Amino acid sequence: MAFITLEQAGSSSGRVFRFLAVAFATCLLTSCITTTTGGFNVKPSEEQALQDYIQLAIAYYDANDLTGARRHVNNAMDLNDRHTDVYTMLALIFQREGDFAEAEDNFRRAISLDRNNSRARNNYAVLLFSMERFEDAFEQMELVAADSNYEGRAIAFENLGRAALRSGRRTEAETAFSRALQLNANLYVSSLELALLRFENQDWPGARSSFQQYLTTVGFYNIPFTPRALLAGIQIEGMFQNTEIVKNFSLILSTLYQDSPEFEKYQRLTDAN
Repeated sequence: MAFITLEQAGSSSGRVFRFLAVAFATCLLTSCITTTTGGFNVKPSEEQALQDYIQLAIAYYDANDLTGARRHVNNAMDLNDRHTDVYTMLALIFQREGDFAEAEDNFRRAISLDRNNSRARNNYAVLLFSMERFEDAFEQMELVAADSNYEGRAIAFENLGRAALRSGRRTEAETAFSRALQLNANLYVSSLELALLRFENQDWPGARSSFQQYLTTVGFYNIPFTPRALLAGIQIEGMFQNTEIVKNFSLILSTLYQDSPEFEKYQRLTDAN
């Protein structure tokens, strides 16, 4: 399982950075670039120039021109070297370049300048997750999810659930995925993970309800099944003798994903029966 994200684009009166894709095993954990949030003792004209430089850095970053992005970040820093979004942007550049130590230093600097910068915390949590520091990622995501003003709060709860799973906090994971779905019922990863957690707890009706919600969402958005989802469907729907979906999912898993851990587990379950 991975911490996220989906590379997700957004725009608002400022411009919301795209979500960075950080792929791990079968899922994602979501990070996003941030809109500007203000500076320290900067004249209005300089503040506008600073925000313009950051927006240019975003555009170059989106185009994967890290040299251009860094140039505009440095221009912004010349105007204000105590601006939280300058260091967030610099951290994201370092992260994409694979310099995780520098990325972490800059995320921590961004947060120290504005402890309410939930976007910076979210991105920092993604970095920590990618470094397999799951407890640290969980702690950061707890703070992000607690921010009721954060526009990405539903995804924050989903990311919190992923971090909780990798930290062995299964009860906290179930709570986090449930909260994510309360805020956005279309989060299919949360639906799937909640179904699996309820299945493990032998809550068969709850598991099936969550899995049916997953099927509805991926069907609407035409999202292909992952091996994890296929095995979940075989197990959960098998409890209710839904032979059609079990047969179809078994065929897909056996045909397309013979090299997956889920197929190996499916074979063991089949042999045991």
